[in-house]
Amino acid sequence: MTDVTAGERVAVACPSCSPDLETVHEVLTTGGGQATIRCTECHHTHKHQLDTETELQRDVVVSQDGESFTATVDVPEGEQLAVGEEFLLETQEAIMTVRITRLELDEGGRADDAPVEDVETIWSRAVGNVSVDLTLHPKGGAHDETRSVTVQVPGDYEFVVGETEELGGEEFAVEGIHLRDDAHGYDMAKLDYDGDTAIAKDVNRVYARDQSSSAWSAW
Repeated sequence: MTDVTAGERVAVACPSCSPDLETVHEVLTTGGGQATIRCTECHHTHKHQLDTETELQRDVVVSQDGESFTATVDVPEGEQLAVGEEFLLETQEAIMTVRITRLELDEGGRADDAPVEDVETIWSRAVGNVSVDLTLHPKGGAHDETRSVTVQVPGDYEFVVGETEELGGEEFAVEGIHLRDDAHGYDMAKLDYDGDTAIAKDVNRVYARDQSSSAWSAW
């Protein structure tokens, strides 16, 4: 039991009527790391030691849209951290989803995974809402008229090779997707077959063919 309060019901073995199986108990009082509880089956009242979970505070550096800021997070002792994992980070401004990009160890150096006890700083990037860079080629194929734009989308937004998108005032057909280094679950770093799919938070850049009727007009 952790963080229980009086009036709650918990499952605990009763030393009077059920020493081997848990029964429902009502929490009467708490304090000093113990709770006084009463079995709802036989009404026997006894004390029960509360489980305590130690949390370690770690610095988190968050990258978002080319800028970064520092926050802190409480991680349960014994937790294994790994690059690519995501977690909710609560700051004064907002609650955001971030992905671990690097673990800086307290003895120096970096690691792809490590127990929280060995970690000094968690480097991450925000993935709830992300900016995706697009390289747009003109319809006519003139290489010197290729341009780059950036669109804002939810992190779970799907880009599909071969499909046409309308985002940020642009209309374009996806021709290829280059993935980020921390993207997992893909067979290769570049997707260019029709039907290949990637979610925005895994995308480094989208290569596409402009479909706007007004783009690169000579008039």
